[in-house]
Amino acid sequence: MRIQLAQRSEANELLGRSPFALLVGMLLDQQIPMEWAFTGPYTISERLGRDLTAQEVASYDPEAFTALLADKPAVHRYPKSMAARIQQLAAYIVEHYDGRPENIWADAADGQELVKRLMALPGYGKQKAQIFFWHCWASSRGVQPSGWREAAGLYGEEGSYRSVADVVDADSLARVRAAKQEAKRAAKGQ
Repeated sequence: MRIQLAQRSEANELLGRSPFALLVGMLLDQQIPMEWAFTGPYTISERLGRDLTAQEVASYDPEAFTALLADKPAVHRYPKSMAARIQQLAAYIVEHYDGRPENIWADAADGQELVKRLMALPGYGKQKAQIFFWHCWASSRGVQPSGWREAAGLYGEEGSYRSVADVVDADSLARVRAAKQEAKRAAKGQ
């Protein structure tokens, strides 16, 4: 799958080949710029010397994993709390999906079920689950199970630029940022 979320081609390649890295990037996508968040899995992989796996991350010593994320440049502005969240996500995937994130969507009956499974992941709420579903399946992979539009919510609207799910190049990134700024202004009543 072709992904253009990080500023580094190596990071985008990792996100495209590793479902776990993509889930981690989406988890990191809060309170920091999107490009920084989606480069995070690559930075962690680089520091480990190999691609991330749910099994390795779940079993990693928590203090050492926090230090790995906190090393300069830090993976996130809150490396300690995000390290814990990433390990919780990894442990959940190991426990519920045999350590294989692709099992999350492998046998989902429809879009609603898949979004429900994503919402059950530690650190994922409805909005993050809908964005992830839209970006990774309905949009970029063309996987559109029964009820996919309803499952994606506002993020599945044709021509919208609401989230990371809509970013494919510099222009779409600028449109998403403008839409987010407008939504913030609207929420503040300006």
